[in-house]
Amino acid sequence: MLKIDTHAHYLPRDWPDLARKYGDARFPVIHHTDDGRHRIYKDGRFFREIYSKTWDPQERIDDYARFGVQVQVISTVPVMFSYWAKPQHALELHRALNDHMAQAVNDFPRHYAGVGTVPLQSPRLAVEELERCMDQLGLQGVQIGSHVGDWNLDAPEMFEFFQAASDLGAAILVHPWDMMGSESMPKYWLPWLVGMPAEQSRAACSLIFGGVLERLPKLKVCLAHGGGSFPYTIGRIEHGFNMRPDLVATDNPRNPRDYLSQLFFDSWVADPRALRYLLDTCGVDRVMLGTDYPFPLGEQQPGAGIAALDLTHDEQARLYHGTALDWLGLTPHRFA
Repeated sequence: MLKIDTHAHYLPRDWPDLARKYGDARFPVIHHTDDGRHRIYKDGRFFREIYSKTWDPQERIDDYARFGVQVQVISTVPVMFSYWAKPQHALELHRALNDHMAQAVNDFPRHYAGVGTVPLQSPRLAVEELERCMDQLGLQGVQIGSHVGDWNLDAPEMFEFFQAASDLGAAILVHPWDMMGSESMPKYWLPWLVGMPAEQSRAACSLIFGGVLERLPKLKVCLAHGGGSFPYTIGRIEHGFNMRPDLVATDNPRNPRDYLSQLFFDSWVADPRALRYLLDTCGVDRVMLGTDYPFPLGEQQPGAGIAALDLTHDEQARLYHGTALDWLGLTPHRFA
């Protein structure tokens, strides 16, 4: 059975050192040590160590083959978004990342699809780079953060980007980043364990209550990490909508539960019972395999969560590839 991992991060071995070029240590940089280690630094501090499978396309293909997964939808790592930077500086980084990603997709078309990255702090430049990703590079869409600086995803400034994505049929992957609570709860990895799921609910509620999904019903948005806390608190969100419409329904009078059928979700929720709830709540046709490869917080055996459920062959086919193909706007022949 064709299996497509829709949430797989990818970086070049090297990228432009914009921290040095522009004198701003906030840009992530990669250092390769004499003992063969590869470390990302940001703000002058160690951020993350990465390994060759982060950038070696054949090594990734071989690694995935152990689990019977044939295709990866690659996306950058959120630390690269750099939404705080001057738009043209961020665009320089994003174009380099997108060109590198497109090379892998073009070299291994049976094994890769890709969603690029755009400088959303300038919606005009973001639209231009989105168009380049789709029309020139052969990518299927772009990944964006759960917010952009002080803008939530309902910000009026961002609507032109979502309009363009809808018109182009672009797949949009919303990934948590710059997690809320990072300053107030730095211990115990809480920004990743608590803030990350909350960021996805922030993104979903902004798209819904801000009327973005209402105005753009064909927009194809996938919420990574199983939608974070959003699907699991939809009852509370709906209750707030019903009981305090004066606070909640100020920009959109429709029930938030109605939009579950417009959103996509990846399957990485770390608990088969949570995945079962996600399927029951949102529908099999809205959920697709996603792992957060190749990082420790991701699913270490791609597809294990889906395999753990008692699903029919047709349900497995939807989760392993059917929903992903709908989101990407592709057919199975693309990977034959």
